[in-house]
Amino acid sequence: MAIYRFRISFEDFDEVVREIDIKSTQTFEDLHKAVHRSTGYSPEKSSSFFVSTDNWIKGDEIAYLPVQRKIERGVALMENSKLSKFIEDPHQKFYYIYNFDRPFDFHVELIKIILETDPNIEYPFLVKSTGEAPKIIDKNNFGAVAVSSAAASTEFDFLNEMDFVPEDTEELEAMGGRGINAEETTDDDTEEESEENDDFSDNDNYEDEEYKEDDY
Repeated sequence: MAIYRFRISFEDFDEVVREIDIKSTQTFEDLHKAVHRSTGYSPEKSSSFFVSTDNWIKGDEIAYLPVQRKIERGVALMENSKLSKFIEDPHQKFYYIYNFDRPFDFHVELIKIILETDPNIEYPFLVKSTGEAPKIIDKNNFGAVAVSSAAASTEFDFLNEMDFVPEDTEELEAMGGRGINAEETTDDDTEEESEENDDFSDNDNYEDEEYKEDDY
């Protein structure tokens, strides 16, 4: 009896990785539950494996707790589907969606086939665990906090600091964008403007005097 070693990684959190050994005669439900023993998530969520191409394009679906529409369509069920039936390549890939209500997407890849079982191991067996699975906001547990490994974007942070609301766009347009990026007027600039105004003022007086002389 062969042992399959699968590498499972989050699509959006690729630093979180699990490697699981499982018997070829075990089912996708066994793999599904093994994955979530390693993530801490509840396995009792509607989820599906999809036979995948090398480019992670989804094919045939193997479902757990499917909706009625899928049942009527004759979707394969995890509990009835042995892994060996869907392994056509020594590097077979599956695209896996956990919990369609609040989905997480996974890449599942066969990375090794072991020809003999170890009598001291109970399968499925977690071989490797790297990274902490992101937490899920549960509608029944509002104290839970979602965690993301991606760095938060700082784009438009200045708008947040200004308590920007969409209605402000009309005001910004009317100001020609100067409301955000306008340069501050320094004292030196004020003095230069004042001197320029004084020069123009002197010229105006000079023109007046010259004009008066012409009248006489």
